[in-house]
Amino acid sequence: MTDVPIRDDMIRLGQFLKLASVIDTGGEAKLRIAAGEVTVNGEVEVRRGRQLHRGDVVVIDGERLRVA
Repeated sequence: MTDVPIRDDMIRLGQFLKLASVIDTGGEAKLRIAAGEVTVNGEVEVRRGRQLHRGDVVVIDGERLRVA
């Protein structure tokens, strides 16, 4: 699992995926999330604007990323 530090108390899912460098653009984030390819804390998440907080775990392409 990779810890990805954030500056503020929360971050939106689409922004987090870009910060973690697992996607390149907001458009790609929108498509991948809408297609059900991303889970947050073990549940499929289809909202790009989902707010993440420290300790949340995001999985995309088998890569586990923890909000730190």
